Amino acid sequence: MLDITSKEAIFSAIADILEKDFECSRESLVPEVNLFEDLNLDSIDAVDLIVKLKKIAKIDVKPEDFKQIRTLWDTTEVVHKILNDQQK
Repeated sequence: MLDITSKEAIFSAIADILEKDFECSRESLVPEVNLFEDLNLDSIDAVDLIVKLKKIAKIDVKPEDFKQIRTLWDTTEVVHKILNDQQK
C-alpha cells in the first residue's frame, strides 16, 4: 500500500508504473507532464493505469475521480485524496 502521508511517494509510484508499464522515459516524468499530449497515453492506457493504481494503492476508484486528470501531478493529487478519504 502507498504511503498516504507523502505525495512524493505517490508521485514516485505512479512514475514507476509509467516508466515500467508504459515505457515512458523517466526524465519526462515531471509533475506537469501531460499524460495524453506529452506521453501519448490514450483512454485504454488511462484505464490500465487506474487498474494498476487500484492494485498497488488498495483504493476504490470511481471513473469520475479521474475525469479531470491531465498531468502526472493531477493523478498524484487524486490518488492522495482518495487514500486520505478512505482512511477517515
